[in-house]
Amino acid sequence: MADASLEFDTLRALLDRRHSCRAFHPTPLAREDIVRVLDAAQRTASWCNAQPWQVYIASGPRLERLRTALRAAASEAPAPDLPWPRAYEGVYRERRRDCAMALYAAVGIAPGDRAASARQASENFSFFGAPHLAVVTADEALGTYGAIDCGAYVANFLLAAQALGMGAIPQAAVVAYPAVLRDHLAIAPDRRIVCGISFGRADASHPANGFRTTRASVEDCVVWRDEDGAEAG
Repeated sequence: MADASLEFDTLRALLDRRHSCRAFHPTPLAREDIVRVLDAAQRTASWCNAQPWQVYIASGPRLERLRTALRAAASEAPAPDLPWPRAYEGVYRERRRDCAMALYAAVGIAPGDRAASARQASENFSFFGAPHLAVVTADEALGTYGAIDCGAYVANFLLAAQALGMGAIPQAAVVAYPAVLRDHLAIAPDRRIVCGISFGRADASHPANGFRTTRASVEDCVVWRDEDGAEAG
């Protein structure tokens, strides 16, 4: 039990420290460190052990060309492979708003300053200055469950990166223009582009990395049912 408790404490510490990094140092990571993260994420559980993820890593000049192309495409209407959420309502809208307000406060954007908030949003297409981008894709035939498996892969990628002292941020914005990604990364048409992960070394001095989002309590997110069918907790 003592060893199990230590392992849990290690995992919990990683979860508590991990955050979405929104400013990076430009120096590339060593290839062997990236491979360590990828190798760890490969242990992700998946439906029938299908392991549907195929990951494209962009760095160096290719990443710079991709930054330029995505910034140019950002004026167009998004057309992601997987549809955006239909709506954020109720508590989900509140959490989304609170996250945005915390970021804006950290970087000095005044409430209602739409031009400044748009400039901050455009940083998504520069990958926040990260030296590496992972684009996570799933086989089209696997549908929703392939995307779910990829979500689990992303979570493990983020924890592995945190364990090695890296910064990372999962991004939906960068997959808003899949044609750009397919063109620059040679992604096959039968792959559904799920999300991107920008990663590298975090710039701890940047104000965008100076805030942390909150988490709802277990009681807010879990409904317990006891054996006689009555609601508990």
